[in-house]
Amino acid sequence: MSWSVGDVARLAGVTVRALHHYDDIGLLSPSGHTASGHRRYDEADLQRLQQLMFYRELGFPLDQVAALLDEPDGDPFERLARQHALLEERAARLQGMADAVARTIQARRAGITMTPEEMFEVFGDFDPTRYADEAEARWGQTEAYRQSRARTSTYGKDDWLRIQAESAKVNERFLAAMTAGQPPGGDAGMDAAEVHRRHISRNFYDCGYDVHRGLAQMYIADERFTKTYEDLAPGLAQYVHDAILANAERAAS
Repeated sequence: MSWSVGDVARLAGVTVRALHHYDDIGLLSPSGHTASGHRRYDEADLQRLQQLMFYRELGFPLDQVAALLDEPDGDPFERLARQHALLEERAARLQGMADAVARTIQARRAGITMTPEEMFEVFGDFDPTRYADEAEARWGQTEAYRQSRARTSTYGKDDWLRIQAESAKVNERFLAAMTAGQPPGGDAGMDAAEVHRRHISRNFYDCGYDVHRGLAQMYIADERFTKTYEDLAPGLAQYVHDAILANAERAAS
């Protein structure tokens, strides 16, 4: 079988002009011509065109494509394997770019305006936007969510590093009180809870005592939040919960 230049253009999704150019530069010359001089391409020509298009898709210039296709004693199966490896490499690179864009979109929705590189500097492998959609669905209509979005949208890398350091110090206070055997309702536990509440109010949203109680419940009801504390020390999530409730009672009395 043989195909006209128009047939090949439709099959391959290229222009007739491109096929003419490939012929003119000796990159893809048809194996035959009609009596009237029209180009006719056979199956081998189409296979060469497929390989040509692979390399063009990968960004190789035409002179390099010609060298790759015309290498002496080239094994066609080895060439296909090389093309496959190159395509997989490009696919991985594009997927990485797509993931970075997706994280940036999620970060903007969550009110984080840092670049992906800055986010990695601050959070490492942890993705702070992982639950952005869930948070918006659960609390998107609340004043606390609106306040948090408004504040965090102004934060840069240094702000997030400061907030992380403050949060770590709060957790250290809870952990020190529990390790020392102080009850969550003692001064050390309640004072840590108050520092925790003020940390949230200062950096994210107005955290009154009722809101703080709700957070305390979430820390033991949602295993994701529980794990954050349990990774520091077994029993710390319950300790933080109890200290927050005790501190709210102290404030009410």
